[in-house]
Amino acid sequence: MKVPLSWLREYVDIDLPPRELAHRLTMSGTEVGGMTVVGGSWDNVCVGLVVSVDPHPNADRLRLATVSLGNEELTVVCGAPNVAPGQRVPFARVGARLIDGHTGQMETLKAARIRGVESAGMVCSEKELGLGDDHTGIVVLPEDAPVGKLLSEYLGDVVFDLEVTPNRPDCLSVLGIAREVAALTGKELREPDLSYPEEGDPIEGMVRVEIADPRLCPRYTAAIVQGVAVGPSPRWMQERLLRAGQRPINNVVDVTNYVLLEYGQPLHAFDYRTLREGRIIVRPAREQEPFVTLDGVERTLRPPMLVIADGRRSVALAGIMGGLNTEMTDSTTTVLLESANFDPVNTRRTSKALALRSESSSRFDKGLQPELAAIALRRATQLVLQLAGGKACKGTIDVYPQPRERPVIPFTLARLKKVLGIELPPERVQGVFLSLGFSSSREGGNALKVTVPYWRSDISQEDDLVEEIARVIGYDQIPTTMLSTPVPHHQPQPERELRERAKDILVACGMQEVISYSLTALAALEKTQSVEGGVQPLRVANPMSGEQEYLRTSLRSSILSTLAANQRHSREGLRLFEMGRVYLPRPADLPLERPTLVGVMAGPRWPEGWLGSGETLGFFDAKGVLETFLGHLHLQCTFEPADDPLFLPGRCARIAVGATAVGIMGELHTRLLEQFQIDTSPVALFEVDMAALLEVLTTGPRQYRPIPRYPGAYRDLALVLNRDVPAARVQEVVERHPLVARAVLFDVYEGEGIPSGKRSLAYRVLFQLPDRTLAGEEVSQAQGEIIAALEREVGASLRS
Repeated sequence: MKVPLSWLREYVDIDLPPRELAHRLTMSGTEVGGMTVVGGSWDNVCVGLVVSVDPHPNADRLRLATVSLGNEELTVVCGAPNVAPGQRVPFARVGARLIDGHTGQMETLKAARIRGVESAGMVCSEKELGLGDDHTGIVVLPEDAPVGKLLSEYLGDVVFDLEVTPNRPDCLSVLGIAREVAALTGKELREPDLSYPEEGDPIEGMVRVEIADPRLCPRYTAAIVQGVAVGPSPRWMQERLLRAGQRPINNVVDVTNYVLLEYGQPLHAFDYRTLREGRIIVRPAREQEPFVTLDGVERTLRPPMLVIADGRRSVALAGIMGGLNTEMTDSTTTVLLESANFDPVNTRRTSKALALRSESSSRFDKGLQPELAAIALRRATQLVLQLAGGKACKGTIDVYPQPRERPVIPFTLARLKKVLGIELPPERVQGVFLSLGFSSSREGGNALKVTVPYWRSDISQEDDLVEEIARVIGYDQIPTTMLSTPVPHHQPQPERELRERAKDILVACGMQEVISYSLTALAALEKTQSVEGGVQPLRVANPMSGEQEYLRTSLRSSILSTLAANQRHSREGLRLFEMGRVYLPRPADLPLERPTLVGVMAGPRWPEGWLGSGETLGFFDAKGVLETFLGHLHLQCTFEPADDPLFLPGRCARIAVGATAVGIMGELHTRLLEQFQIDTSPVALFEVDMAALLEVLTTGPRQYRPIPRYPGAYRDLALVLNRDVPAARVQEVVERHPLVARAVLFDVYEGEGIPSGKRSLAYRVLFQLPDRTLAGEEVSQAQGEIIAALEREVGASLRS
């Protein structure tokens, strides 16, 4: 909502600097998102008086205008056809910054010789000053414009760009903002006079109004003005509309837009001659009813979309836009003005369904009060008489089937103190209410009955009134006090802390978090049902769609669906994880909500480029992420062979921490990839039971191990053993020796020189003690003991 400061000053006296006023409005809840200074570049532009206009000696289309600035006269070359003696005009001296009428760029005005005549300045058009797009003629100022005065002081303005919250439709009007300013500054509000003469024919004989459904249209008012002359609006109205973001059209249409901005009440003007049978019918649209709106687009309507119709056809889309069949033209002489109130929900749904949003719909869908319609109608009628002439018909049409009474809310000073922590005298409280337009009466010593004004639709309870007092007196005026009770101690949340820590670690590993809905389709769950043990998921009683019908019993189907959707849009490797709850049904009880982590990795291991090796992500990439993840949680994990129909045979492992199984991982079976239409292969998936992981984390204290002060000795062991012996089992035997600090597998080999059914595993073993340096003999003896243990326990032998 754009509000010019000059327009505000018509209703309330303002002596605050613009920035201070913007700050006060923002602090009271009406945020000023920005300010535009009109005329900020008019430093060398002032009001001039055209003394004479003479022909140019060397050009037929140019003239020489002599302009008085009060203390001097200057002659300029002018090509505007409308320049004439006696006019007051904006005159730019040499050095002024103006908009070039041809390029639209800001330029500095320089002295120029045009066809042999020196031009000492310029008489300006709207476009050159940035006031509009007209460049065909100069701007003619009112006759009372003071000659010699800087134009920035005479026409300059500040336009506030307000970010109004949806619950304050009254602030989508200049008068509404003026009320806020008056309350914040203690000034008196001046509302427009709504009186006008009624000299035309009685309106009852010219039009009848029917409302088919009062729920969709609580109130409809109308007035008729006869003998109008449609033409351009006066400059003051055009300037206000332009600064508020509206395009001037003609005096009658401009009046409806002006009142919309002034009062916040949308109106519409019909050419009375185009209305059939002298009837206005407010009704729901018929099924598949065609209608052409003012923008020239034919739209197909359906109930309960609301239309304004005459005796034969629809003539307007209620609360949104008028119809092309009744638009105003230059030949219009009789105008019917409409000011009505429409249901906000139906207006919003209609606007959304038709993808048609307007200034009217953006106000109606926030909930305007029916009382505003009649007031705005009188203001619009008055302005039409003032700007377009004619005679107003006697009376107005006002169909209001179910009048509403203004709400009365009880208010106590005790509630004020309880909510804000301050005490105010009753007189001060009543003064605040009065400044906002609320009427109040005393009910005992510390109680009031407050009547909400018609323009406020957001006040419904006592605490709303408390908020109004806080806004007006200023939140910064509420004293700061210490809490009456101690700050609560930190309550540990192990599950939440583990969840957030896990997310950080996985993101640091290069993975990306995804979030899916807890509700899913049964077909998606059935694709992985064999793995989930055939658990029948819980069905929602009233699902919004078939895609969100069942509570998920696993995260596998959702993350595979996400992988399938993203693989079509990315040529790089995908590393995705999701952390969420699964819902496992329990008989005669609520479902068990189990926190679960699932991740998938697929696609190229490295980004495209000359350094890329063409390798793909797979089992060992996922295993490395899990080892890093659990390692950062200070947990030692093992991977044991497992069988699961979800994974390829021999490519599945159970994840264990000590004796506790915490998850499963592996490469997905090709059958499952086909069901999810995943083209990439292989796809590695891991799943971790976060509840089981939390139990392992919370058992036993951690022990500190200092960095060794003494050097260690490295020895490499190449072992030959059966293929079915896990490498982790070999590493366990090696690291069990008291002199071994760690062992790392660095090579796996099968092929020539290795018997069939066997493989070679090579380990780099670090021998180290924390309190002394080991001798070579001790290392050799320890190595022999390790080899003997390996031969005894896993059947390994040294590779020759």
